[in-house]
Amino acid sequence: MKPRPSLCPILLLLAILFAFPRNTPAQNVLPLDKIQNQQDLDRAITALDAALFDAYNKCDLVKFASFIDDNVEFYHDQGGVTLGQVALTESVKKNICGKVTRELVPGSLHIYYMKGYGALEVGDHRFHHPGHEDTEGVGEGKFVHLWQYKEGAWKVTRVMSYDHHAAAK
Repeated sequence: MKPRPSLCPILLLLAILFAFPRNTPAQNVLPLDKIQNQQDLDRAITALDAALFDAYNKCDLVKFASFIDDNVEFYHDQGGVTLGQVALTESVKKNICGKVTRELVPGSLHIYYMKGYGALEVGDHRFHHPGHEDTEGVGEGKFVHLWQYKEGAWKVTRVMSYDHHAAAK
């Protein structure tokens, strides 16, 4: 008679997997109800922006998607509308990975508290084409991100990306 494998390691693995919410990043930022002032809000959203675009630039699609609400609405002046986390993540995979990196324009970020919801982030960013900037050039654009804090995590629920143009040299 063969010994049966113990169920304990399997149950332990399942317990670990279900103990952590899926699609939720390890966010080291204050939850909305702990934000006491503009400085706290600025620190939280600036950190979230940095983490979101670090994942974007590195093509870490699992981490990227973890910052995006399932029902996100993404409005792009040149690309049109993209609805849903899956579609947006696929669009990043197809159009961004290995082709484009994003840089926040220093000093352009403005963050506004949205009572009972989260925050509005407004700024300018640059898009680089590593290894191809001589032919592709650097682009710039403006963006608005609406961040919601729910179920223990900050998620982007709405994006407007507009005024895309070649960056001044």
